[in-house]
Amino acid sequence: MAAQEVFASQLDRDFLPGERSAMPSKVLEVENLGVILEGEQVLSDISFSIEAASITAIVGPNGSGKTTLLRALLGLLPCQGRISWTPGISMGYVPQRFAVPPSLPLTVTEFFLLKSGRLWRPDLAFIKHLPHELELMGLPLSVLDRPLGSLSSGQLQRLMVSWAMVTHPAVLIFDEPTAAVDVGFSDTIYQIMHRLIHERGTTILLVSHDLNVVWTHASQVLCINRSLVCQGPPQEVLTPEALRQLFGEVGWYHHPHGHHHLGEGSPGEER
Repeated sequence: MAAQEVFASQLDRDFLPGERSAMPSKVLEVENLGVILEGEQVLSDISFSIEAASITAIVGPNGSGKTTLLRALLGLLPCQGRISWTPGISMGYVPQRFAVPPSLPLTVTEFFLLKSGRLWRPDLAFIKHLPHELELMGLPLSVLDRPLGSLSSGQLQRLMVSWAMVTHPAVLIFDEPTAAVDVGFSDTIYQIMHRLIHERGTTILLVSHDLNVVWTHASQVLCINRSLVCQGPPQEVLTPEALRQLFGEVGWYHHPHGHHHLGEGSPGEER
């Protein structure tokens, strides 16, 4: 069965009426955010808000402060200004890279149990739920018995997405969610995101270099180059003028029939 079919059938079965709690219209408000690292102003004058049950994408050139912004929002970096999350909101985070030493004496099951809150006496419902999350990401159940350090980079990235989703957080934060994942599975990850929004009211915040993905999936885009260059619906704010200001000369254009192209030297490439 395809991963998206598994997702549709299992989530419909596991999702209980009333699990989606009422959320305020805005889950995050940021005012005049600034970050200084080692005496250098990395981010300045960043203000925006995020609506519940939406996808917000952060775009910008390499070194523009996208990951720094995520880390500041997660409280991992000191910052100036105001960051206001809905009180008590739960969050899951998938970093761009997660290095695991091959010799780490930790199985995949034990890694998941770190999320259970009861490492040595986990709740039975939590254990029974693990296969569901793995199957969503196309991982076999046999992976649960494997050492975490034995997984390939693609398997580890899929596992990190499952790990972030396992407790059904209200907010999921991704730094390049499809990094190291094979191209064929990238679309499935974005389908899962939309299903989480529809079924659970999950709010998604992600960093992406792929403007095609942003145009297709995001309800709001934040254009970052150490400050906020533009923000709003991607179809409205990703204009040629805004892209030139953000990336320099680019070869990205949108066809009326719905195709989006990235030319040579465009922001969708790693640089």
